[in-house]
Amino acid sequence: QVQLVESGGALVQPGGSLRLSCAASGFTFSSFTMTWYRQVPGKEREFVASITSRSQWLNYADSVKGRFTISRDNDKNTVYLQMNNLKPEDTAVYYCRAVGINSWGQGTQVTVSS
Repeated sequence: QVQLVESGGALVQPGGSLRLSCAASGFTFSSFTMTWYRQVPGKEREFVASITSRSQWLNYADSVKGRFTISRDNDKNTVYLQMNNLKPEDTAVYYCRAVGINSWGQGTQVTVSS
């Protein structure tokens, strides 16, 4: 059974930083590109970042370039999202996903507010 467990979300002030984690199981993690998405109520999930299986290629949404960094540790079956210089518009529930596997975890809430 595929499992994705996101964690690390919190309430943070604008300009602050957070590091999200996603622990994966139930598939060969090291063979899959991993992604982060985010969602606000009433809107569809929005692509944030992706990282290929051995970190060969990193991609980011324009809205987060220069502020967020995606990384992974294949020995730990975990993908991370380092978020710096957070803005109120980053407020959302953040989810991770393996490309080719349509499974989501519970997500983790990030709230950016002063």
